[in-house]
Amino acid sequence: MNLLLDYLSRVFSFDPNTPLLFTQFQFWVFFGIVFLGFALITSAPLRRQQLLRNAYLFFVSLFFYYKTSGFYVGLLILVTCTDFTIARYIYALREKSVWKRRSLLALSVFIDLSVLCYFKYSYFFADMVNQLFGTHFEVTNIAARAGNFLTGSQFWSVDRIILPVGISFYTFQIISYTVDVYKGLIKPVRNILDFGFYVSFFPQLVAGPIVKASDFIPQLYRRYNLSRMQFGMAIFWILNGLVKKIVLSDYLAVNFIDRVFANPQFFSGFENLMALFVYSLQVYADFSGYTDIAIGLSQLMGFHLPLNFNSPYKAENCSNFWKRWHISLSRWLQTYLYIPLGGNRNVTGATYFWIFVITMAALILSGSLWIAILVVVIFSMVVWTAYRYPEKRRHIYANMNAMITMLLGGLWHGASCNFMIWGGLNGVGMVVYKFWRDISSLRRALAATLLSVFLFALSAYLPGARGLMNVLLAASLFITVSAWTRHVCSHLWGMQVPVAGHCWSIFVTFTFISFTRLFFRSGSNLDPAVANETAWRIATEMIDAIGTRWNVNVVDVCVAYRNVFLLFLFGMIIHWLPLNWKRRYRIAFARMPLPAIFLAAMLVIFVTYQFVTAEMQPFIYFQF
Repeated sequence: MNLLLDYLSRVFSFDPNTPLLFTQFQFWVFFGIVFLGFALITSAPLRRQQLLRNAYLFFVSLFFYYKTSGFYVGLLILVTCTDFTIARYIYALREKSVWKRRSLLALSVFIDLSVLCYFKYSYFFADMVNQLFGTHFEVTNIAARAGNFLTGSQFWSVDRIILPVGISFYTFQIISYTVDVYKGLIKPVRNILDFGFYVSFFPQLVAGPIVKASDFIPQLYRRYNLSRMQFGMAIFWILNGLVKKIVLSDYLAVNFIDRVFANPQFFSGFENLMALFVYSLQVYADFSGYTDIAIGLSQLMGFHLPLNFNSPYKAENCSNFWKRWHISLSRWLQTYLYIPLGGNRNVTGATYFWIFVITMAALILSGSLWIAILVVVIFSMVVWTAYRYPEKRRHIYANMNAMITMLLGGLWHGASCNFMIWGGLNGVGMVVYKFWRDISSLRRALAATLLSVFLFALSAYLPGARGLMNVLLAASLFITVSAWTRHVCSHLWGMQVPVAGHCWSIFVTFTFISFTRLFFRSGSNLDPAVANETAWRIATEMIDAIGTRWNVNVVDVCVAYRNVFLLFLFGMIIHWLPLNWKRRYRIAFARMPLPAIFLAAMLVIFVTYQFVTAEMQPFIYFQF
């Protein structure tokens, strides 16, 4: 009896060292039990079957989140209740006072973002205030202090704020619901159980995709239906996600990437550079692997989740990349941030507000007067150009709003300067591409040449930044050679090689995106209290290594990490396969007889778990 009670205690308790992950055997036992209960509910001739099904999955999802984040499930319940109530009031006032509806919408967004900012950005804001005013404020966990006061104990630590898993994802999802109700795109859900299910649906709760209310709410009231083809496709997506996560992501991380990023100064420039390229595949395999599993699990229960990735490393430019990568976040930012800022037509007061806030944040955290002057000069030039050339004003406004959106998108990923730099670089890549595509090939080549000359001259005056200057100069020369080659081939020799040009554009884009990953990865998996300092140190050391330390035998490195590099090459080849090829083998798998699907699944699972590392690696996007 004691053994049974001890086992049940472990099952129904939260262990922060062993959260419930898709890659664990315990999760699949959990899902098997959940799906059995789900099947009994959906197959029985019950009245109000949809309500019972939604309520069942709501409470199951709360338990799943409890097993993932412990008592932070209370936070999820809190925002669920507040937004459910506020949205109903907004809808009730739809034909009455506009300012009351707007006030309620502002209250809802304020509550959601306040909770998100407190848990995710407290250390970030404390650093800014301390650097600006010379104070020494320390972050205190107010929620833990209140819990200790109410329970009369010291159960929770007040010295540190722990980021709840998935808070960024479900916060954005809740905001989309309230805004869509305000806009009249959807009606409020019938009861809080339905709404709670929409917010907390466990397959996509902790790492997305971010599901817009107008896309998912109608599915709450459909009867359950799962065809033979849908079942086979769901199994395929689950297996595909497990292979991506365990075979690609975890193996590459443990055997190469984590080692380099932990101590970049101990590795050569070639190894640091390869770590960036391999990390690009790792983060894709990790995140899209989670999404594939979430899509498969949802499909088994009769729900459709949106596509979140569309072969992003096939993109020919940064703009196209962000239409393929984390599609649900990109669309959310476009709908609820970029368009309200003015989109591609105008700028609003919010545009200038965010420019001021982001500029002040960058200046305070960098502590550099030169950065202050540079930001002011750039902003002044943009404003003057918009004023001087009315015909280009809309184009400039669109770029300003896009840049703000990318910077805030970077900050959404984490409270660190490195995430802002990462978002800013992606924004710069998008803006530069828009100008680049609109000028002639000769001007492109001349502009790239002038940039190379400028960087070469600048490197002579900044010997202390030799690593960074070498990296920038190498990238500039790379672009210069590419631009002159394309100009000579197309205009002087009359050669048109669209396939080669397409492949070259993909390679250049992948290289740029991989370089920006330096700032993304160096800011990840860090204690928020030391994130800024540690992330900046790692990024600086890697740039210095890539720019200076190439005294290594590349062949020896490739031989030493041959399994890692071969797996990386294999993963990229699969990624670059034509879409119709992938569609064919997915459909072929789904159409196999059920016994064949079962045997194939057993084989894939057996082979996949041969790659399992000694310690299960959490999904990268759990921290967001």
